Amino acid sequence: MAFTPSSPSSPSGPSFPRPRFPRGPVPNQNKDEHRLNERIRVPQVRLIDENGNQVGIVPTYEALQMARDRGLDLMEISPNAQPPVCKICDYGKFKYEKKKKEQTAKKKQTVIKVKEIQLRPQTEEHDLEYKFKNVRQFLEDGDKAKITIMFRGREITYVDQGFKIMKQLTELVKDVGTVESPPKIEGKKLIMILAPASSKKTATSLVKPGQGEIVIQPAKTGIKSGIKT
Repeated sequence: MAFTPSSPSSPSGPSFPRPRFPRGPVPNQNKDEHRLNERIRVPQVRLIDENGNQVGIVPTYEALQMARDRGLDLMEISPNAQPPVCKICDYGKFKYEKKKKEQTAKKKQTVIKVKEIQLRPQTEEHDLEYKFKNVRQFLEDGDKAKITIMFRGREITYVDQGFKIMKQLTELVKDVGTVESPPKIEGKKLIMILAPASSKKTATSLVKPGQGEIVIQPAKTGIKSGIKT
């Protein structure tokens, strides 16, 4: 008679699934960028009062009590200093004013848009006129225009025709735009960038580094082009 091993008996009582924990780092539950009040765990701090006056180095518990007595918060503003620098302030008001300043600075940012027009070396004359009008409109609106002539297959032999189209466009819009980047070959593309010559260009040129943003947007009217067969 063959011996059949018996399965191990299940433990008594109901079985529960193994708990699953989320992977990755544990998110920071405290969204305050500054340590406040009881979260400041150093023995002493260099204290600044709510009026901006230097109080000096005091024990942390004493600085915290001063803030409580005035109905304010103790905020750490320079944690890497020795000792850390803390200030007595209304933290809610501090966050509100900071957010308001950020919103004001964002409104003053200048967004420079670069709209793109795509052509082919054998684009028909009436299509060129239509797209040249679009380029003029972009420049009059204060936007930059990126003109790209694409060469496919044997069309690369028509590079001279591409330069001719670029020169023709430059002459047609010279009263509203200037050549920022002259025509140059990049792979199988001939690319030129025009910038507005109006006062709007002057306004964008005065933007300091970090205050402006460049966005390239393909023009909806400049995606398709006719090809002469």
